[in-house]
Amino acid sequence: MARSQSEHCSGIGRSVSKIIVTLIFSALLSLTMVSGSFAAIDTYQFDNDELKDRFHRLNEELRCPKCQNQNLTGSNSPISRDLRAQVYRLLNEGKSDDQIKTYLVERYGEYILYRPKWSKHTWMLWLAPVLLLAIGIAIVTTIVRRSATTTEQAGQTPLDASDKERLKQLMKQTNKAGDDN
Repeated sequence: MARSQSEHCSGIGRSVSKIIVTLIFSALLSLTMVSGSFAAIDTYQFDNDELKDRFHRLNEELRCPKCQNQNLTGSNSPISRDLRAQVYRLLNEGKSDDQIKTYLVERYGEYILYRPKWSKHTWMLWLAPVLLLAIGIAIVTTIVRRSATTTEQAGQTPLDASDKERLKQLMKQTNKAGDDN
């Protein structure tokens, strides 16, 4: 009897050990997940609010070349930090927004712009949504027309007065049978 009780206690000890190891592992995992939130934040000093607004607008309009569909503002990658610093430098040099965009497009290609300019290389980007919508409307229209023709070809005709009266009588009988149960 004493032996089974000691086995029971050692089983509890093993369970407690597993729980403690799991808690420690979870705590370490949590620390590694939040460590990225303590990353350095870029701070820039601007001479006026217009320059500051242009800086933020440009960073919203420019895409990080490394990240998957993120703008410069939303990315913490090293290239995004460098590009934000470059935009800041170019703004302080007195460059216009178009000059800054042109400068970056020359180095990184049209991909860096969220709204690329219309050109022979980007026409598909601009027309694809319209073309897909037109194709979708054509498919739906074709399906609806085929469905209407199939219904007409099936020989379905509207009910005449005698058929409607017969249908009413059948529905009354069905309702009475349902009420009786």
